[in-house]
Amino acid sequence: MGFLRDAAWRAIHGVPEGFWHAFTWLGDSGLLLPAAALIALWLLSSRRTWPAAALWILIFGFASLLVLLSKLAFMGWGIGSARLNFTGISGHTMLTAAVWPVALWLLASRGSHRLRVGLALAGWLLALGIGVSRLAIYAHSWSEVTTGFLLGFVTSAAFLALQRRVAHPQLRASLVLVTLLLPLVHQQPGNAAPTHGLLERVAMRLAGTDRPFTRADLHVQRG
Repeated sequence: MGFLRDAAWRAIHGVPEGFWHAFTWLGDSGLLLPAAALIALWLLSSRRTWPAAALWILIFGFASLLVLLSKLAFMGWGIGSARLNFTGISGHTMLTAAVWPVALWLLASRGSHRLRVGLALAGWLLALGIGVSRLAIYAHSWSEVTTGFLLGFVTSAAFLALQRRVAHPQLRASLVLVTLLLPLVHQQPGNAAPTHGLLERVAMRLAGTDRPFTRADLHVQRG
């Protein structure tokens, strides 16, 4: 297992770091939180897809809440795992695994079943790539990326699996594509949303501390 991990690290670091910094933006909250909201709006646009909209809001909202709580728990109170090097669920990885498969599936909502499934699979592959990018730029640990991917995968897979029981949305691909690009109006590609700093301030306010816990603090506690 250690040999495979070492080989994976060598492969990751064989790619220019600048690529990973640019690529990881595809999982940024500034892009994908608006996209998640737009998915809900698309599904609310027709009465027949209201059940699907409610399902998406419930499942995605719950997953996002878990990420938020895991980050606040560590930043404010230092709740994490030094052994697993865990300081909170990777939001980039979770968002990518949850949003992109569903968005791409909706992009092909008027296409064949095979096309929809293929695009959903592409979304999950993209999520794996984003997870790798988080490792490559040392933003997250293996445990944080793994939990983020699993949470996002369960979110999107559950939503898509349950579409067999509700009215199937029929959206124009051009509409889905244009609305996916709307976040670019207020955020330049490559520029990360300031969510991390915001969460740090919220955590400090809730915990009554003068600074947030960091990964270094986690390992000092262990020692």
